[in-house]
Amino acid sequence: MNFLRGVMGGQSAGPQHTEAETIQKLCDRVASSTLLDDRRNAVRALKSLSKKYRLEVGIQAMEHLIHVLQTDRSDSEIIGYALDTLYNIISNDEEEEVEENSTRQSEDLGSQFTEIFIKQQENVTLLLSLLEEFDFHVRWPGVKLLTSLLKQLGPQVQQIILVSPMGVSRLMDLLADSREVIRNDGVLLLQALTRSNGAIQKIVAFENAFERLLDIITEEGNSDGGIVVEDCLLLLQNLLKNNNSNQNFFKEGSYIQRMKPWFEVGDENSGWSAQKVTNLHLMLQLVRVLVSPTNPPGATSSCQKAMFQCGLLQQLCTILMATGVPADILTETINTVSEVIRGCQVNQDYFASVNAPSNPPRPAIVVLLMSMVNERQPFVLRCAVLYCFQCFLYKNQKGQGEIVSTLLPSTIDATGNSVSAGQLLCGGLFSTDSLSNWCAAVALAHALQENATQKEQLLRVQLATSIGNPPVSLLQQCTNILSQGDKIDRRGSKIQTRVGLLMLLCTWLSNCPIAVTHFLHNSANVPFLTGQIAENLGEEEQLVQGLCALLLGISIYFNDNSLESYMKEKLKQLIEKRIGKENFIEKLGFISKHELYSRASQKPQPNFPSPEYMIFDHEFTKLVKELEGVITKAIYKSSEEDKKEEEVKKTLEQHDNIVTHYKNMIREQDLQLEELRQQVSTLKCQNEQLQTAVTQQVSQIQQHKDQYNLLKIQLGKDNQHQGSYSEGAQMNGIQPEEISRLREEIEELKRNQEILQSQLTEKDSVIENLKSSQTSGTNEQSSAIASARDFEEVAELKQELATLKSQLNSQSVEITKLQTEKQELLQKTEAFAKSAEVQGESETVIATKTTDVEGRLSALLQETKELKNEIKALSEERTAIKEQLDSSNSTIAILQTEKDKLELEITDSKKEQDDLLVLLADQDQKILSLKNKLKDLGHPVEEEDELESGDQEDEDDESEDPGKDLDHI
Repeated sequence: MNFLRGVMGGQSAGPQHTEAETIQKLCDRVASSTLLDDRRNAVRALKSLSKKYRLEVGIQAMEHLIHVLQTDRSDSEIIGYALDTLYNIISNDEEEEVEENSTRQSEDLGSQFTEIFIKQQENVTLLLSLLEEFDFHVRWPGVKLLTSLLKQLGPQVQQIILVSPMGVSRLMDLLADSREVIRNDGVLLLQALTRSNGAIQKIVAFENAFERLLDIITEEGNSDGGIVVEDCLLLLQNLLKNNNSNQNFFKEGSYIQRMKPWFEVGDENSGWSAQKVTNLHLMLQLVRVLVSPTNPPGATSSCQKAMFQCGLLQQLCTILMATGVPADILTETINTVSEVIRGCQVNQDYFASVNAPSNPPRPAIVVLLMSMVNERQPFVLRCAVLYCFQCFLYKNQKGQGEIVSTLLPSTIDATGNSVSAGQLLCGGLFSTDSLSNWCAAVALAHALQENATQKEQLLRVQLATSIGNPPVSLLQQCTNILSQGDKIDRRGSKIQTRVGLLMLLCTWLSNCPIAVTHFLHNSANVPFLTGQIAENLGEEEQLVQGLCALLLGISIYFNDNSLESYMKEKLKQLIEKRIGKENFIEKLGFISKHELYSRASQKPQPNFPSPEYMIFDHEFTKLVKELEGVITKAIYKSSEEDKKEEEVKKTLEQHDNIVTHYKNMIREQDLQLEELRQQVSTLKCQNEQLQTAVTQQVSQIQQHKDQYNLLKIQLGKDNQHQGSYSEGAQMNGIQPEEISRLREEIEELKRNQEILQSQLTEKDSVIENLKSSQTSGTNEQSSAIASARDFEEVAELKQELATLKSQLNSQSVEITKLQTEKQELLQKTEAFAKSAEVQGESETVIATKTTDVEGRLSALLQETKELKNEIKALSEERTAIKEQLDSSNSTIAILQTEKDKLELEITDSKKEQDDLLVLLADQDQKILSLKNKLKDLGHPVEEEDELESGDQEDEDDESEDPGKDLDHI
């Protein structure tokens, strides 16, 4: 304690000698008194002295107070006094802030006493155990003391609590305390505990902190609640900010859905108190924590989708379009909506459909852009609108196309009743306010970001500068304003307008050779850029020089050499003569060395303290990093290296073409394989169906055999007992007719079978002839003709096969009829047996006629057996015919596939001929153009055909002025 005595000795106004003695006596009483009342009174007296004589009480009484906490836990009153005394010693009360010196001294004392207290880690563990006491006079002072310890030496106390058994869990119980004072101070304690400690943040989150905190916010009235809601929101921010694990847990626990009621402000203006503004501001910041661009992309995307699905984005857009919202809440809401829709196509599409409640309704994007280009609006609000527009276009090619389309001539409203986004951007781009120029240029650059199609479309935009003058392209107008420099009187920064236009042009020309050609087509642009770079200007103009060097470098790197006067090599020679390569690279480096460049490259949000700092855009800094190195290499490259690079590019393109060709072939083969697999599956199904049909027929035959055996047994028994002559005569009268009819049908079936067999042999011979004729073909044309003939014969074969199938079906029907007639015969036989039992004749008559009936029955059985054999033979012949039909079908399929292959080869040869004709036409075109150029240069050229030269002159006249079509558009 020597350092404390030194501090005590340095005090200007120390306590009197009597107070020091009193504190010493009280400490002795606490240490030596045996009665609890005496110790309690002494501790209470120390508590009353601890605020005024903080140093003396801390030096002399701290050890005794800690001993009291250890030994007198049974008495809550003395424990409460001891905790209050320690709190007064360690905490820095605001009452002592009378002078600066006393404030600094109190802060030093607080940290020093805290260091003494936590030197023994058991003291913190003891304090955590005291918090388990439900007594208000123990728990509340303990919460305040631990909060003060965390404020003084947070990391050290956090580490002690982290290693303490169940340390964090004990503190989480404070949120469930029914006494609001302890619960609210428990929230403050957890705020200090979770500050900048990811491990404790995870433990607190998994101890169900989100559920409890959201319940407290709901009980307190959401945004209309008091300071308790603010404390809970600050604790939620501590748990979620820069903690991916907790963010994922918050999303998976469906807690995002519980945030929606926070933003149900209502249309009626019920008043915006200062606390409500603070609460809503923190709620919006909490949403931004979940969808921050610095989070992992996957986590941000899932949170964005959840916010759209639960209606949170819709609620934020309602606040955005509401009236009477305070300016700072409106600004933060715009920033929040920006990050909720950034890079999420579904959310961006929804935001594009939001309309402002005006008459007539206007899109929310248009209303926001009106605020951005209005110089009367607050600077912070204009920055927020620009950020919102950037986030709407981020990775949104559909939105970029919609913005650019509002500038094209075909979509501009001729009546002028409605203002489009494109018109607002052009108005801001050419206004006299430099900040509006910069914002509009950056917004338009984001509409072109990584979208070559829209860069080409923007070249079609024409502007009417003044009455009577022809329209000027947007690219030309930008370069005109850039060349005028400071000649136009503008409000704001001198270089802001030029920096914005140069950033727009660099974004526009990068990765777009057509735009580079249009830019170089204006003969004044390159001299202007070289003149700006070559001059020795002040520090303010160095940034403009660097951007001009970047624009000129882009014109070289992305140049396709379509303009003869501004080819890559000529531009490099121009730089070497007028500027010098080293000087050019030095000026190019001015951009990345600028003090505001690194600041803009850190975060996507344009957050500037004042308009003067609004120089660089975040996405543009990425473009500079990407292009600075390649432009430097391109400047130092020789023409031979350029040619080699072009050759490498051509070979790569050829390689890519080959790869795509093989990919297409593989894709086609995959389709063919899929078709074959489907055919195999259908054939398998058909095979299974045929097998089931065969098994059914086998079972039916077995049933017929069983029935026949039963009938035979029954007839044998009946013949031994009795018989009926009249019934037998009736039966004998029916059966011969049936048998004869069956014989005739069988004979007819045999004849039909022989006819079908002869037809099948004829078809097989025709198929063999077709195969031989197909294989004998030599060239592709003759094979194509033969395949056409084969196709006709195959069609005829298909028709004949269809007739054969129909005949087979009819035969199968007749066979089934025979089977049914046989069944009827069997039934009649059973009826005969039953009638023989009913009718009783004399035994003498039965004896005389039994022999006759037995003979006829045996004959009947023999004929039935013969019929069954014939039916069996017919079924076998039917299956053989089916197999022959299947083989003929497969042969026809093979012929069809070979015919398709021949047709594909013919079409491929035709395509190759057409490609050759196109290449020859292009070659003739190039030869004629080269001849014309030689004529213009004065070299003699041999004339070929007058008609061809006349046609070529017409084509040259059409291609003389490539800018006419653009002006026409």
